[in-house]
Amino acid sequence: MAKTSLSHVFLSYCLLLLLLLLLFSPLSSAIRNHDMAKPSKSSPLQSFSKTQAQKLIKSFNLSPKHDINNGDVRHVMDESSAGGPMMVEKPLRLPVLGKHAGNNSIQDLGHHAGYYRLPNTVDARMFYFFFESRNSNADDPVVIWLTGGPGCGSELALFYENGPFHIANNLSLLWNEFGWDQASNLIYVDQPTGTGFSYSSSAKDTRHDENGVSNDLYNFLQGFFKLHPQYGNNDFYITGESYAGHYIPAFASRVHQGNKAKEGIFINLKGFAIGNGLTDPIIQYPAYPDFALDMNLIQQSDYDNIESELVPPCTQAASRCGANGGDSCTYAHEVCNSIFSRILSITGHINYYDIRKQCVGQLCYDFSNMENLLDEQSVRDALGVGDIEYVSCSTTVYEAMVTDLMRNLEVGIPALLEDGIKMLAYAGEYDLICNWLGNSKWVHAMAWSGQKDFTAASNVSFVVDGAEKGVMKSYGPLTFLKVHDAGHLVPMDQPKAALEMLRRWTQGTL
Repeated sequence: MAKTSLSHVFLSYCLLLLLLLLLFSPLSSAIRNHDMAKPSKSSPLQSFSKTQAQKLIKSFNLSPKHDINNGDVRHVMDESSAGGPMMVEKPLRLPVLGKHAGNNSIQDLGHHAGYYRLPNTVDARMFYFFFESRNSNADDPVVIWLTGGPGCGSELALFYENGPFHIANNLSLLWNEFGWDQASNLIYVDQPTGTGFSYSSSAKDTRHDENGVSNDLYNFLQGFFKLHPQYGNNDFYITGESYAGHYIPAFASRVHQGNKAKEGIFINLKGFAIGNGLTDPIIQYPAYPDFALDMNLIQQSDYDNIESELVPPCTQAASRCGANGGDSCTYAHEVCNSIFSRILSITGHINYYDIRKQCVGQLCYDFSNMENLLDEQSVRDALGVGDIEYVSCSTTVYEAMVTDLMRNLEVGIPALLEDGIKMLAYAGEYDLICNWLGNSKWVHAMAWSGQKDFTAASNVSFVVDGAEKGVMKSYGPLTFLKVHDAGHLVPMDQPKAALEMLRRWTQGTL
């Protein structure tokens, strides 16, 4: 009896010891830290990303009728059901006022719109525009443009920045003298799926990370160059702005990987350009107070408070996101966004896309004419989109990508530079949200064989028509350009300088 009692005591002691070991082990500590970073179903983190998406939409005075584009496959020109063509494209004939600056008549210009049925999806179709070079130069490069958000359609750039035309107040189209089709064969895509006119009837096709996004874009290019083999040998460049600072490095890496593995049609990738991008959040978020102080948006006392109270938690949370992914990245997004929010609470109604301007309430720009134009039946008929309604910015796509927001996409760039793929990072000097200082910091911090020489390189003037339009630094395949008198939307604020930047960069004379 005494022996049995003694064994029970010993067993209880062993169980207690095991419990204590588990409680204080590194594994237990990691689990507790993860649980702290993981929002519960009732957590406000669940609604934070949607609030941010809605704020983005309101700042542009947009009113999408749907949270995501689910499409209507019965009334679309693509007709690309299983067994049909993967890509269906039609000539685009939109009435444009005035005379354009190119060599051809409007009838001779190669303007196209189309749908590509994405492989390895349930029902996804990617909508795109293709504008052949206005100068009919067979050697002009092929350039693809990606708009950010995440979840905003490429038409924002097409009609307000660097496309062939702009929208007049009466919804007429006017030629853009500085459209990038003056120096390239220009592609715009609505992506990720559910954005713009791109659609799927299945939620399974909604993308959540750069792997899914870059695979879709790579597959699109395979379809595009199969349909347009005459451009297969032309130099190819990837461009975009804002959240495309995430898309572009992943997309460029995917193209380069496909070329190396000889997966399909060789794509003659020569370079990629990121405009006012979000690429390396762990460096860019802590740069907010530096930029704000330099631009006299906050006082030294404000700076000190932000640096001591908000920057360390952001850095820690962003590091956990990089290590763990998933919900820790959702948590990091809210923690780090508190830096930006604190600055805005001090500056009032400043336009965070261009600090020279003020927002009226939440309205910072009025891009509503784009939605009005794309809602006109004659335009929809010309585009071949049938009954599908345009979703300018998708809150669902934004929310789906929330765990991607705080990931560092700089990590894939050094390998591209080492293989001679050119990179241009440019930024308007008056943008706050993806400011030039944060972009400069991550570019300079990037570890590659030319880092030391790039850092040591002198700044030189970027001159257009005898006037300095920016300051740049270059070494080897890497260039950084700070653009004068521009905010977040450089091609809108400095259209001539932006076109000249593209032309010189693609020609190797920047």
